[in-house]
Amino acid sequence: MSLELLNTLYVQTQGADLRLEEDSVRVRLPEATARRVLPLRRIDAIVVYGHVNLSTELITRCAQDARSITWMSGGGRFLGRLDGAVRGNVLLRQAQHRALADESVSLEIARNVVAGKIRNSRWIILRTARDAAPPAREEMRTVAATLAEKIDTVASAADVDTLRGIEGDSARLHFAAFRHALRPADGIPPFERRVRRPPTDPVNALLSYLYGMVRGMVHGAAEQVGLDPYVGYLHGIRPAKPGLVLDLMEEFRPVLADRLALTLLNRRQLRAEHFEELAGGAVQLTEDGRAVVIREWQEARQQLWEHGLAGRSVPAGLLPVMQARLLARHLRGDLPGYLPWKVTA
Repeated sequence: MSLELLNTLYVQTQGADLRLEEDSVRVRLPEATARRVLPLRRIDAIVVYGHVNLSTELITRCAQDARSITWMSGGGRFLGRLDGAVRGNVLLRQAQHRALADESVSLEIARNVVAGKIRNSRWIILRTARDAAPPAREEMRTVAATLAEKIDTVASAADVDTLRGIEGDSARLHFAAFRHALRPADGIPPFERRVRRPPTDPVNALLSYLYGMVRGMVHGAAEQVGLDPYVGYLHGIRPAKPGLVLDLMEEFRPVLADRLALTLLNRRQLRAEHFEELAGGAVQLTEDGRAVVIREWQEARQQLWEHGLAGRSVPAGLLPVMQARLLARHLRGDLPGYLPWKVTA
């Protein structure tokens, strides 16, 4: 296994306390007499959910070692990330800004981002359509055919706003087909449409949680390569919005997040009791539900996927790093364009 894909420590028990103990992390859970000590050398990242305490010494040590710490809300919403001192080549960041200022270069990167997302969305729809009932299967194949037409229109999109419209239409088509692929357990209402901020049903709650996981992984990849996470081409630049992270995660959403959601729900690994409704109507995973998702997410990160440009299989957890490097090579002038990852398995 690559050194770049070590272990991530996920902590979601509310009130847990993490402290530095020489070269280890000491984890103490509330109402538990035992404590757990994990060697830092075996951990490449820490992700905490909700109310989890980290000592200043541990945060400082992680910053010094460039070991990332990611804070998520209890419901799985990305809140922030620590990655130590700014890394990377300032010339790469300068090239990233020059590309944003050049409308033709910026538009071409955004086109490839959208095309990559639609291609991978179409792949998962066609793959899941094989197991659907005949009426749903035909509808899913019709959606896949429409998405193929959308890919053709991406190449001729005259500006980023047009691209955003194509991406939005494609996402609606994707989720219209996605609902036919779901066979959730009793007690989980049928998925109708994508709802976020906040999600108001179990399927949307699961999707939002998984998108948060993908976002955290892609954010880390961008920083690892030395790119500015906040300079995007499809999502542009806005205060406190990591535009590049949102760009790069588009191609991974269908395969790494939506596919895992289908698996967890269709195999009944997540059931109605793994979700809870909050005051105001928002729905989120329970602590037991999050534990199931985190366990399966860790497994999914190890799964090998073929990477056409690399000519070899790559663990899912490394795909964002490879794509960030491809973008960096394009920005430096080593590649004629940014090539999104296209699933071929």
